[in-house]
Amino acid sequence: MKFLAKKIGPVITLLMAIWAVEILNIVMGHSLSGWGILPRSLGGLIGIPLAPFIHAGLWHAISNTVPIFILGGFMLSTGDKRFWHITVLIILFTGALVWLFARSSYHVGASGLVMGYFGALLARAYFERSVITIAIAVVTVVLYSGLLWGLLPLRSYISFESHFFGLLAGIAAVWLTSKQAPNRPPTDP
Repeated sequence: MKFLAKKIGPVITLLMAIWAVEILNIVMGHSLSGWGILPRSLGGLIGIPLAPFIHAGLWHAISNTVPIFILGGFMLSTGDKRFWHITVLIILFTGALVWLFARSSYHVGASGLVMGYFGALLARAYFERSVITIAIAVVTVVLYSGLLWGLLPLRSYISFESHFFGLLAGIAAVWLTSKQAPNRPPTDP
């Protein structure tokens, strides 16, 4: 049990941070949403690193918890250091793209990170082409291909922009950190 807890510790740490913020947000009447990304506004820049930790409600946080646990767990197959590196890149790239191009509305939640992990896991299979990365990509598609519906602007209260840019950010993060990426210098695992 200790081995498993140590192995998935980074994902648990990430989820604990999300839930600590959600509990604080509940206590504060969800007033932390104003710390989300508000595109093209100076004050909205703070949301770039913070938005994945702020949710619009309890169900919103719950709906991101399971995919982060599973997809984040898959991301850990290449080690803690790479997990955190890719996680930070996804958060920053997604947030910056949402800030630059999304609708003028507050964007909060970890859905962009979820889509980033989805894209990263598929990109790892493409760039690294190992049996394990391909197997993980296949399982990811089987379990979570329904996430692709989130790329469409089907509901006005859902940030399809965060989903779309998260997917792109995950692919870009793996491309930037992959040993086999074309024209990229090798990196430590």
